[in-house]
Amino acid sequence: MLTIGRHLSLADALAGARAPTRLRWDPAARRRAEASAARVRRAVASGERVYGITTGFGSNAVHGIDAADAEALQENLLVSHAFGAGDPFPDEVVRLALLLRTHALARGVSGLRPSTVRALAALYEADILAVVPCQGSVGASGDLAPLSYLALPLLGLGRVRVRGRETDAATALRRAGLAPLRLAHKEGLALVNGTQVTLACALLALERARTALLTADVAAALTTEALAGRKAALDPRIHAARGHPGQIASAARIRAIVAGSRLVDAPTASIPGKRTAPQDAYGIRCAAQVHGAAADGLAYAEAVLAREVDAATDNPLVFGDDVLSGGNFHAEPVALAADHLKLCVHELGSISERRTATLVDAHLNEGLPPYLAPTPALHSGYMLPQYVAAALVSENKVLTHPASADSIPTGANIEDHVSMGTIAARNAMRVADHVASVLAIELMAAAQAVQLRARRPGRRAAAVVALLRRAVPFRAVDAPWGDALARVRALVTSGKVAEAAGLRRKGGV
Repeated sequence: MLTIGRHLSLADALAGARAPTRLRWDPAARRRAEASAARVRRAVASGERVYGITTGFGSNAVHGIDAADAEALQENLLVSHAFGAGDPFPDEVVRLALLLRTHALARGVSGLRPSTVRALAALYEADILAVVPCQGSVGASGDLAPLSYLALPLLGLGRVRVRGRETDAATALRRAGLAPLRLAHKEGLALVNGTQVTLACALLALERARTALLTADVAAALTTEALAGRKAALDPRIHAARGHPGQIASAARIRAIVAGSRLVDAPTASIPGKRTAPQDAYGIRCAAQVHGAAADGLAYAEAVLAREVDAATDNPLVFGDDVLSGGNFHAEPVALAADHLKLCVHELGSISERRTATLVDAHLNEGLPPYLAPTPALHSGYMLPQYVAAALVSENKVLTHPASADSIPTGANIEDHVSMGTIAARNAMRVADHVASVLAIELMAAAQAVQLRARRPGRRAAAVVALLRRAVPFRAVDAPWGDALARVRALVTSGKVAEAAGLRRKGGV
């Protein structure tokens, strides 16, 4: 059971994205909700001019609304704003957005009746998930289009998915023993005004990026083994001299994985073809610096997203007798965090691809055969996996363009600056997915290379090779790849590669 309206941790929110759970409403927050709903009713009864309650929306705020039409205004808002494009969001995005929106409205400062908050919670608990197109939000005035789709099932309208099957909302409500809702004053506005779809995408991207970070350290360690690299660059004194926490932690993880190796720091003469240069290429020598910078960037993004989970983000907000118009729906904090997040995780993939390129290049791979094929020329070995990694990294370079740097005014120029945060967060998810594949390719190539050596790697590195071998065989000759990449990628995204190397995430996402 999760408590809503007070504090929701990132770990609990992400667990709630994978499967619905019972929700308990914090009593103090529920009392605030009762008071704020009563304040809205008083505004309507007295004819007070309050944005979105007794006026139109956006540039239409100059027009008053009769008290008799105040409820129709809210339903009209919901049905008119449910307009989007593109494929539907995955269920985990919709489920998480629904949980986050319920939690935000349960804070009790949005003017909703408690019964409406409970109805939204009931949708989540019944796992009735709206079919929400993924394109259409500009990340300001809230995620208007996707949040409108998210809330339509409350009215018995729209299409939904229940346990993977699509149906109409009215049927799904009836089967769950729920009744359609009639909206009261401000409730439509509160339901669509927020950042929770952007936030859901960003949180899922962050979770994937955190897994990629640990896996990147494992991949770098395994490639260091494969190239008979030098561990001087991992000396803790080097990293302490710079002082960045992510870098220090990354170096320590790589150092632990290669401990006990008979490949790392092996005498040059004992490794046929090993170059006499006293230091390795940047992909190995600077791995901790690059991975560490990404780790520190992800820490910033995590702090922003953790605050946003507990934020009230609609407009206006109700504090006692004060009904205040503001701009908490503007997703700029999440947009900037998501843009930085996707750049950080992209860099993990960028340097990984360079390590894979070194592994397959006979001019640089310290005496390994071309493309890691035991019989060169006759077999192409790992030639094409490096091509795929290069293609994915190049695609990520397009996706990492900062969406938050763009703005197209909307709403008749009242909404004259928007964040495009939903685009940033959606692209962050895509970048993280691509990086998982890039890291899987490096791991496959590095495991092949380690086995081509006649020396034993470190204990943890050997455990990773053994895990990979259970998924894909050593490639002695060319043969169809089948689903080899998918199998190794699954080991990456599940965290099993990091676990095999003895790495565990500590705290946070």
